[in-house]
Amino acid sequence: MDIVKPLVALLAIVNPVGVVPFFIHFTSSFSREQRRRTILVSACTAGIVIALSALFGLKIIEFFGISLASFQVGGGCLLLISSLQMLNAKPAEVGPQDVSDGDSKVDAGASIAVVPLAIPLLTGPATISTMVIYADKTRHWWELAVLCGYGVVVAVVTFVTFSASGRIARVLGQTGINIMTRLMGLILAALAVELLADGLMKLFPVLAGGR
Repeated sequence: MDIVKPLVALLAIVNPVGVVPFFIHFTSSFSREQRRRTILVSACTAGIVIALSALFGLKIIEFFGISLASFQVGGGCLLLISSLQMLNAKPAEVGPQDVSDGDSKVDAGASIAVVPLAIPLLTGPATISTMVIYADKTRHWWELAVLCGYGVVVAVVTFVTFSASGRIARVLGQTGINIMTRLMGLILAALAVELLADGLMKLFPVLAGGR
């Protein structure tokens, strides 16, 4: 298994820089301590979701009797949809309804660190699908450990990005954030096509020339 591709895919999907405007919006009325706690909880939650998906994702789809090839095609479609949203400068894991739901949770006084920041803004179906697909490609325990370790990497990147959210927003501006989101979307689209092709060849061997 190429151990670099999963990390590239994860960083493209999670895209903490693209979530910075939402983080600023949701935490605008928070104190410094509340904002720091929100950053820590959302980053840790995203890392935990990624690690758990790598460890138990395969067992869950086996429980429901879903073939990995079908899951891979479905996951590839989700990634492709996410990449198209990102190419339009929209976060990969969120739709308009998710944002309004997040607003209502803030108004109700509930913590937004887990929902909607960590789930689904940072991690969602596309992230989980990616981890399950790459977990199946592992052949050694250390490869699975590396996948789980990527959860820590994503958590650290998220923590650093959110901590610097004010500076990032001032330096990049909305235009810069949109450009970054589109670039990550282009990378994600290429990875999605690769996953789709691999899954379709498993479902329909004739596409691979009978190999």
